[in-house]
Amino acid sequence: MTSKLIRAWLPKVGANTLYIEPGSPWENGYCESFNGKLRDELLNGEIFYSLKEARVVIEQWRRHYNTKRPHSSLGYRPPAPQAWSALPAIYEQPTAMQ
Repeated sequence: MTSKLIRAWLPKVGANTLYIEPGSPWENGYCESFNGKLRDELLNGEIFYSLKEARVVIEQWRRHYNTKRPHSSLGYRPPAPQAWSALPAIYEQPTAMQ
């Protein structure tokens, strides 16, 4: 169901898809790199007890990734330090279980 919704949404926003040969991660290097960092820096070290907790923690990681984390490809600068920092957080709830 989700893939059908995404396929319907892509043309609406003017995005195209590219076929990636199965088992060929080098054909999609940017996404593979990001997914690996998300997995290594966050997901492998977390156990989420609810969908809400997962959303909060992943949003916090995403904000850090885009506004504070140094990226070697950008001369060890974050990709969007001012733009993302100026936006309000989507999820402000605490992440700790109480």
